[in-house]
Amino acid sequence: MTTRLAVFVLAMTLMVATNVAAQTNWPQFRGETAGVAAADPALPESWGPGENIAWEVDVPGRAWSSPIVWGDHVFVLAAAVVSGPDIPIQPVENYRARSLGGAMTRADIIEVSTPVRWVLYDVDFESGEVRWERTLHTSVPSLPTHQKSTFASETPVTDGARVYVYLADIGMFAVDFAGDPVWSVPLEWLPRREWGAASSPVLHDGRLYVVNDNDNQSFVAAHDAATGDELWRTNRDEGSNWSTPFVWENDLRTEVITTGAGGVRSYGLDGQLLWHLTGMSTLVIPTPFADHGLLYINSGYVADQTRPVYAIRPGATGDISLGEGTTSNDYIVWSHPQLGSYNPSSIVYGDYHYTLLDRGILMCYDARTGQEVYPRQRITAGTLFTASPWAYNGKIFALSEDGDTFVIQAGPEFAVLGRNSLDEMTLSTPAVAGGSLIIRTATKLYRIAESGN
Repeated sequence: MTTRLAVFVLAMTLMVATNVAAQTNWPQFRGETAGVAAADPALPESWGPGENIAWEVDVPGRAWSSPIVWGDHVFVLAAAVVSGPDIPIQPVENYRARSLGGAMTRADIIEVSTPVRWVLYDVDFESGEVRWERTLHTSVPSLPTHQKSTFASETPVTDGARVYVYLADIGMFAVDFAGDPVWSVPLEWLPRREWGAASSPVLHDGRLYVVNDNDNQSFVAAHDAATGDELWRTNRDEGSNWSTPFVWENDLRTEVITTGAGGVRSYGLDGQLLWHLTGMSTLVIPTPFADHGLLYINSGYVADQTRPVYAIRPGATGDISLGEGTTSNDYIVWSHPQLGSYNPSSIVYGDYHYTLLDRGILMCYDARTGQEVYPRQRITAGTLFTASPWAYNGKIFALSEDGDTFVIQAGPEFAVLGRNSLDEMTLSTPAVAGGSLIIRTATKLYRIAESGN
């Protein structure tokens, strides 16, 4: 074991020993710390059929929305046809799609001409029993969809009193913990027609922020979480994007960060533009996040030569785009022109920034300086990765579309430590709470925990 790996392992061991209180909430997409869960020795590291499965629940229909958790409530969103067989979900086998890292093609478009029911479920964390289900909307879908997207790919968010659901081409809904509707507001969205929506809402200080990037008139908006009323809306010169916004609380101010093909834009809490930068890929999916006092941006459409990652310090104003041939400036601490990923968001764990590529490759760089720690390392071949990675207890976890989770040693040296299979397709990013892992596959919801928990 090298010296720097030994130091990392010791730091992770101390973290586990001193953080024994289980994380009980995972209220939004990727949780509150961008996929990094609080250290907890109860969290599972191996599972599969017959091993460490606390419960499994059948979830009807077609949706890649991630589960969220608050205490003993697990919330999951589904979209299923009202009558007749469910809409099938199949792996993308199209050669061009796989050669482009799972890029969407017209060969995998699904048209649905019968009514679909969008439903929010509340599942008991301990037992797996469904407490209630609430139908939010019923209609014939306004758009077709793709096998790598769904009619409900947006992840809800909760504040512990209500669950907020955003469906970009339908509206936004608030439901209390008893399953009773509180309010709803209609919305319109005109995306690239066959690819669906994916940007999830974010909640901060009593406000819901949504980005509605489409091929008609894109915008970012703030809504009052108590009433659903729109507080402000700022139009954006953007086409369709699928990235979730991020509220960045830094030492200088609080900003709403958005990413898109047209660039990164930061807005104040009043909707006014603070700063922007250009130089993104032509399709943008990964979600921004912050750590070490820096904002991390990831953009990596596989067909582009420019697939950047940026690390940005607070306080920027105006245009902070990089000059030709440069990788840093007054506000961009470091960048890399080909470190971005297409679907998965990147993750910072400890001192390291990890990029998971769709084709099963992991890269590690120093999170503060952008120096390479290790270059491209293959996790596995023959499968794709759409779900974002997560981390706990000194390990990185990467969930493939085939339902296999690869356990990877965190730190400066790459090693695949294990592989856990659920034998069903999934593109959904899991939740981590209560000493458990909540994973959604194409037809089921699992709570995975060490036996006896």
